[in-house]
Amino acid sequence: MANIRDVAQKAGVSVATVSRYLNNKGYISEEAKRVISAAVEELNYRPSLVARSLNTKQAMFIGLIVPDIVNPFFPELARAIEDVALEYDYTVVLCNSDEKIEKEIHYLNTLQQKYVAGFIVAASHAETSHYTDLNVPIVAIDRRIHPSIPLVATDNREGARIGTEHLLANGCRKILCMKGPSGLGPADDRLMGFMDAVEGKDIEIEVVESPFQFDASESIARTILQQQSIDGIFASSDVSAAGAMKAAYSLGISVPDQLQIVGYDGTMLAGQLTPSLTTVAQDLYQIGALASRMLIKLIEGQELEEREIQIQAELIIRGTTRSGA
Repeated sequence: MANIRDVAQKAGVSVATVSRYLNNKGYISEEAKRVISAAVEELNYRPSLVARSLNTKQAMFIGLIVPDIVNPFFPELARAIEDVALEYDYTVVLCNSDEKIEKEIHYLNTLQQKYVAGFIVAASHAETSHYTDLNVPIVAIDRRIHPSIPLVATDNREGARIGTEHLLANGCRKILCMKGPSGLGPADDRLMGFMDAVEGKDIEIEVVESPFQFDASESIARTILQQQSIDGIFASSDVSAAGAMKAAYSLGISVPDQLQIVGYDGTMLAGQLTPSLTTVAQDLYQIGALASRMLIKLIEGQELEEREIQIQAELIIRGTTRSGA
């Protein structure tokens, strides 16, 4: 197996020059870059990750912080991030914050001490300064942290508007919006999209805060369905929609004949339910892959062409609304 001295000898340069090239530090002429690159390729040289981390005080690890690994949205996202990271020899360290600030801060501090190369963050309850003060690249997913931190997200407001309009088009006139936690950016945006769709319409609406958790959503939906005659539900996550479906089933309410339901996220769960769930789908793999590539560019000192990428959501019509039954 070739080592750094073999590369230096093949390229006709010093070991120090090869080291500067590999670590992207210090001046190297364009000619030196060319011959070193050719030597690396010819010898199939693979730098020692241990040596690289010692020399640069940067390990080939990416920290991924998510709020709730039980929610199927995040494992699907993590898969895309890991796939892309592996292409560039980075290893992803998954950290589940459970929506707790202290756990989030713990992971940030611990991984930075281990010379983590950068963070992809889908959970951001900590103060903004905890992120902006970090001396490593960061990319945010879904939830905005700070204008200086790149973001990959879906147009949540537009997606929720499309999902709600589908319920209206299918004849719903008493609609429950199961919004996510207040103060959470995506949840607030989806509520705005819901309100955009129902504004000026001759219908009745009910808005209730519901966490992105199955059991809590089931309980909330059951209570409201027992008290009111609801014919449509827009849920701000597929998990919440699944909870509402179970509540309806337990009360003998037929979906979609008596109650139509639209979820949000487009996770695999949506297609596995019975009936399968009509949902506003995010391209989870694209979001994760884009975030991973953006972060690796930042780690390697490259400029980003775009620092904020917004992806359009898509309505997938299935069995929980009448036009998909």
